Amino acid sequence: MLYQTYENQADMLWPMREFTRMVAPAWRDARLGLIELMPLRKLSAAFEVLALARLTHKRPDFQIDTLEHDGRTITVHEEPAVATPFCTLLHFRKDMDQPGPAVLIVAPMSGHFATLLRETARTMLQDHDVYITDWHNARDVPLREGRFGLDEYTEHLMHFLECIGPGTHLMAICQPSVPALAAAALMAEDRNPAAPASLTLMAGPVDCRISPTGVNLLAASKPIAWFAHNLVSQVPLQCKGAGREVYPGFLQLTAFLNMNLERHTDMFRQYFDDLVEGNTDRALVTRKFYKEYFAVADLPAEFYLETVQKVFQEHDLARGALTFRDRPVRPAAIRDTALLTVEGERDDICALGQTLAAQDLCCNIRPYQRTHYVQSGVGHYGVFSGKRWQQQIYPVVRNVIRGAQHG
Repeated sequence: MLYQTYENQADMLWPMREFTRMVAPAWRDARLGLIELMPLRKLSAAFEVLALARLTHKRPDFQIDTLEHDGRTITVHEEPAVATPFCTLLHFRKDMDQPGPAVLIVAPMSGHFATLLRETARTMLQDHDVYITDWHNARDVPLREGRFGLDEYTEHLMHFLECIGPGTHLMAICQPSVPALAAAALMAEDRNPAAPASLTLMAGPVDCRISPTGVNLLAASKPIAWFAHNLVSQVPLQCKGAGREVYPGFLQLTAFLNMNLERHTDMFRQYFDDLVEGNTDRALVTRKFYKEYFAVADLPAEFYLETVQKVFQEHDLARGALTFRDRPVRPAAIRDTALLTVEGERDDICALGQTLAAQDLCCNIRPYQRTHYVQSGVGHYGVFSGKRWQQQIYPVVRNVIRGAQHG
């Protein structure tokens, strides 16, 4: 009932939000001269704040159309390579003969869309042939398509690696570090020729027993039945996935906002002031961030509950108890895949040491094929976006991939 109530309310508010979205830019039309009047300037700013503070449920555009390379502008084509009911494997095809080593970027299925990694993908495109998992919003997946849990997630990664082909490099951002490591282990044990040449795990919860953060403690504070009863809802009748049980994106976003409510309130207050005062550049940065942040995606209930239980509560991978379709997952089976783990010094979501734990689990990888890197001065998102990602972390990632290519 919670999700249906939310959807009904959103439908009722839609006319007002559309009105504010259309009217706010009109007040800024210089030809009218009205925006020079301070009361109307404040009214326009209020409309724009209201228009921004709304949730959407469709993926924004990646907006990666060109790339600067060796002084040339290279055209980039966003193409679906493989599609399943739950995910599209997107390929950013570059108009060049040698696009570089193939890299599969695994985006988290955590309430937002893969476009949250837009900057990650754009940076990786400088030297690599980039693919990314574009997970679908579960509310748009018909119930007849069946369940989607951790096993199905891991299965998707193995299937995508096989579709791209041997020599592909696997790069998991945050939450998918566990299924990515599982996929690499299973393929190594099977001697699958498409097993990844390198595995990069960035700020991922491999072992949440190490320096548990507020997020970790919250996930472990209640029995799994509590999460199932209080946070799982059925998709409303208005949606394609009507009847599917999901963890709604709007609930996860609410939890994230409440963790830093004062900061978000201050940002919206500053956004209003910037609009009134004409600080358009800073206002644009805020607008871009929240348009992405407020684009939410629902998680299949099976995947959400299994992740909470197996990753955050019972630590199955770290304890050697993780299974894939009742088959043990053995990270020690990985021998020929180079391993890079990356952490942020100030990460308050995935603490120092939690991703590093993968190095001990993958005990049969040769020492010269293992790399661990801690980036000073960054939090969780700084590991895969921002200047330090571009200037300091990315060169490490690139060098590990190059080494694995020639290793």
